[in-house]
Amino acid sequence: MIAFIDEHRGDYGVEPICRVLPIAPSTYHEHLAQRRDPSRLSSRAQRDQMLKPEVIRVFAENFGVYGVRKVWRQMRREGFDTARCTVERLMCDLGLQGVIRGKPVRTTISDKAAHCPLDQVNRQFHAPAPNMLWVSDFTYVATWSGFVYVAFVIDVYARYIVGWRVSRTAHASFVLDALEQAIHDRRPAHRGGLIHHSDRGSQYVSIKYTERLAEAGIDHRWAALATATTTLWPRRSTAFTRPR
Repeated sequence: MIAFIDEHRGDYGVEPICRVLPIAPSTYHEHLAQRRDPSRLSSRAQRDQMLKPEVIRVFAENFGVYGVRKVWRQMRREGFDTARCTVERLMCDLGLQGVIRGKPVRTTISDKAAHCPLDQVNRQFHAPAPNMLWVSDFTYVATWSGFVYVAFVIDVYARYIVGWRVSRTAHASFVLDALEQAIHDRRPAHRGGLIHHSDRGSQYVSIKYTERLAEAGIDHRWAALATATTTLWPRRSTAFTRPR
């Protein structure tokens, strides 16, 4: 926002731009004063300015492969008394990321040739009553014996997991088992207005899955984006009712 005002202030002036943008002119002028005199910055901002070159140096000296943990430990060894979360925040601001070992696990493999109805949910994960909107997805969990996949069906009304299944393989049958549990436990009314929302992964556009939804009278809608239920998951899983 500050950069936008800098770019257009000569054409429109600071105050007219600030009337349109959610920023006070005094805030912009304070940013300008801080540029001219870094001593006006907060103590945290001043410390960030001091630490950022050191973070860049440690990252570069180690061939750009160190992640947050190793950069933080190296800085601690060199006498920088800083928290790990501070190094993580600064590396994020600087666009620095370490090398991740192993092959990334891909869960969503879209079938671009499959017919996709219009997205009726549009990322608005709210429902006025139970059995009005279900969302489905699956993810992977690392264990000592390898990766396992966890599929789930969530009733958006109460953020309640109504169906779930764990599998060593990501075949369509394993997400279908989670759907079967949800249908068995909830017994939604046939053609009762229930919408099932998922991504366009091959498991969810498979013939078996779509036929089961049609048999149960559930309207299947796919997300316009790559993922369907990302915003439903908070950082702390305790906000959800765990499956029984």
